[in-house]
Amino acid sequence: MDELVEKVREALAAEYPGAPNGRVRDVPDRRAIRWYTTIGLVDKPLGMRGRTALYGPRHLQQLVAIKRLQAEGRSLAQIQADFTWLSPEGLGEVSQVPQALMADTGALGPELSGRHARFWADAPAPGVTAVSPAGARAVTAVPLDGGVILLVPQTLNDRDRADVTAAAAPLIALLAARGLTDGSSS
Repeated sequence: MDELVEKVREALAAEYPGAPNGRVRDVPDRRAIRWYTTIGLVDKPLGMRGRTALYGPRHLQQLVAIKRLQAEGRSLAQIQADFTWLSPEGLGEVSQVPQALMADTGALGPELSGRHARFWADAPAPGVTAVSPAGARAVTAVPLDGGVILLVPQTLNDRDRADVTAAAAPLIALLAARGLTDGSSS
């Protein structure tokens, strides 16, 4: 994970104004990356080698995009809502990770047979998923109006997301009426 943090630092070295306040780190640390994964902002690792997680190019793009959007003043809830509908091409545009870093073939994980594994070999499955805090199952985050995020214990397709969003409208109205939302619209 330290190698992933270093890649994020390299990717942000150019044209990154930094965090707008002292509450947000310029570069995510290990704890922040684990939190982003838990809440569905960053895909779970591609795999594990012992206790070491393996990361790919999408992880790098996600982390760099998060930092760039935070520098614009966006909250994690707003970023999570944006990520739900962001295409791979859109993620590339938002993150602006230099091609030199994307073309890197070194591993962000353990050494395998004296050589690094191919870092960018396989992209993770599409969808916003995370492992629940208890580690028991994967969940999909569905951003709703008002900054509300619904966690579903299955992967959703676009139709499922649209149907869940429509069905949640009465709940969002109730939460908004009681002042339990942030008033934003997804």
